[in-house]
Amino acid sequence: MVGHYWLRNPKLAPNSFLRLQIENNIEAISAFADDVVGGKIKPPSSPEGRFTQILSVGIGGSALGPQFVAEALAPDNPPLKIRFIDNTDPAGIDHQIAQLGSELASTLVIVVSKSGGTPETRNGLLEVQKAFREAGLNFSKQGVAITQENSLLDNTARIEGWLARFPMFDWVGGRTSEMSAVGLLAAALQGIDIKEMLTGASLMDEATRTPVVKNNPAALLALCWYWASDGVGSKDMVVLPYKDSLLLFSRYLQQLVMESLGKEFDLDGNRVNQGLSVYGNKGSTDQHAYIQQLREGVHNFFATFIEVLRDRPPGHDWELEPGVTCGDYLFGMLQGTRSALYANGRESITVTVQEVTPRSVGALIALYERAVGIYASLVNINAYHQPGTDSSLYLLLWLLF
Repeated sequence: MVGHYWLRNPKLAPNSFLRLQIENNIEAISAFADDVVGGKIKPPSSPEGRFTQILSVGIGGSALGPQFVAEALAPDNPPLKIRFIDNTDPAGIDHQIAQLGSELASTLVIVVSKSGGTPETRNGLLEVQKAFREAGLNFSKQGVAITQENSLLDNTARIEGWLARFPMFDWVGGRTSEMSAVGLLAAALQGIDIKEMLTGASLMDEATRTPVVKNNPAALLALCWYWASDGVGSKDMVVLPYKDSLLLFSRYLQQLVMESLGKEFDLDGNRVNQGLSVYGNKGSTDQHAYIQQLREGVHNFFATFIEVLRDRPPGHDWELEPGVTCGDYLFGMLQGTRSALYANGRESITVTVQEVTPRSVGALIALYERAVGIYASLVNINAYHQPGTDSSLYLLLWLLF
């Protein structure tokens, strides 16, 4: 059962039980975040008397969405700043913990694992718990679990009396979980309007349900992918957001697109080796990186430009020269790059948003989720399983044990 789109419109859930689960979970997330930010829920040993940091421990879909949203939407001075442990690299883990310093005592640790047994997340948790012990801190009073009910992680958090537990639903995959507790809790704690994110996603879902293809943005996007890659993934997708805050969008899309569409067999059992490779950078940094190859090198890609129309909040524009702002230069770089690629027969797509807000980011996430599902239907594959990922984990466990 696949139902991540129910998260932003619980009325679409197939029964009242699921609808109430979703609605209650959203309210619980909002209430918990309000209590933490407002100081009602406090760390036991912090001289600040409130939580000041978030340390999110998770990997894949449990990290990529929250990282993207934090970079895109967190205010300059959020109520809680966020860090991520998203790998089992000891040096990386040590760095994140060291950066917290004495603020470890005022750090809320969110541990995210749908299965509750993801090896990298488990390792990160054990490392963080060790740091808490060495600092003389009680981890359970600062730990939050996001996982499936009755998973190993859920049972551990319940038995040890962690600060809070929030459910992951079995009908939501990791790469489509940003609108669940996985993404919403971290966002709310940073002062991001999660209800606006959900509204943006819901509106995009509705817009992409029309059977009139020319009016359906997700269908148009999927058809562009199909045409550009001959329906067999013959070209890579290069994502170029012309906005610093959208830098991590290409990393987020790597998992969403590649884990969904990279499949060996189609629904009829034929070996097809489907997929679309995704990589990207931000404009205009790309002008100084790989545009040279995109324009004159191997024609094995199609570009996607993400254009944001509003540079700064109203009233904050400043002119470098009469009538010209920094944003005008950025817009010119986008136009110039797109024209240069077109002149050499290189295909591109442009996705335009008015400004980067919780609503527009929610809509972008939903747009690409829906486009992935439509593309999968066009090439007759299952977008919602990941046998290759599962196989690699089984091999890892076999090698270690």
